[in-house]
Amino acid sequence: MTKLAKIFGILLIAFCLPANGQRVRYTISPKNAETVLHKENVRATVDYLTAPSLGGRATGSDGARRSALWLENRFRDLSLEPLGGSWMHGFRISSELFGRNVLGLIPGSGTPARYVIVMAHYDNLGTLGGTFYPGADSNASGVAALLELGRMFRHMADCKKSYGTGLILVALDGKEKDLCGAADLWRLLSGGKLLDPVSGSPVQKDQIALIVNLDQLGATLSPLSTGRPDYLMMLSEEGSSRRSTLEKVNREQGIGLQLGYDYYGSKDFTNLFFRRISDQRVFLEHGIPSVMFTSGITLNNNKPYDDADSLDYDILCRRIRLIFYWLDKVL
Repeated sequence: MTKLAKIFGILLIAFCLPANGQRVRYTISPKNAETVLHKENVRATVDYLTAPSLGGRATGSDGARRSALWLENRFRDLSLEPLGGSWMHGFRISSELFGRNVLGLIPGSGTPARYVIVMAHYDNLGTLGGTFYPGADSNASGVAALLELGRMFRHMADCKKSYGTGLILVALDGKEKDLCGAADLWRLLSGGKLLDPVSGSPVQKDQIALIVNLDQLGATLSPLSTGRPDYLMMLSEEGSSRRSTLEKVNREQGIGLQLGYDYYGSKDFTNLFFRRISDQRVFLEHGIPSVMFTSGITLNNNKPYDDADSLDYDILCRRIRLIFYWLDKVL
């Protein structure tokens, strides 16, 4: 060893060890994930999904099929692991319609294996009577959030951050056809049809720790209180620690969103959106704990002017950041 190399080694040891000679334990900060969250990527996803060439992504349409293929490529680009050897899982809706869910896994390290499923539906109304419904908030915004969360957690995995719980990302079809995409996902889980690519074992329904549904996340037109467009609603079962965890990371990370835990104070509307008309309903009916993140219904929803320009991408990115930090604690 040269004299210069010896000096460098001594300096390296000096910087890595405290004065008492104990080893320093380094932790991988979730802040690292913020380096890959870019508003331009979020906008690009919404622009693609709301393009007239996809026709509004009606369930079972050619536009929905091409959306699924595009999402499959994004999952591949993010190096998400395919479950059962495939990212895309097709199902028959009717004699004429065929649906497609797109699934990808970031493995966990825990034994026995447990999983959190984060999902967002990509289908929409399509084109009805010659009128094009872009579906930017409903639900290109949720799909954009899903992809960015995948990008952020993939980056954490690349930084050698290990989570005990595996993360399954799902782009769902069939929301507009009585939640048939969520129903088919449940069919695969309950039947042991999804194989973990790491263990080779089926992902069992009792290994699902939590369902997280992202549905309409990009609007600021229905605030919780006047003058506060920076808000987010989390609908969930009462009595868990999930709400306090959300409050904590919102405060500690300086995100500062106004948080709500019901649908504008209405018990009936909260039950409607949490237990009846959104994709998590399928899992709640089978006893799986679930959470829904949303920015609420606006006058743009299910209208031709629910387009890419109607969303607030700065606030959408803040919502994605908050959901990421919350999941970082949950996994």
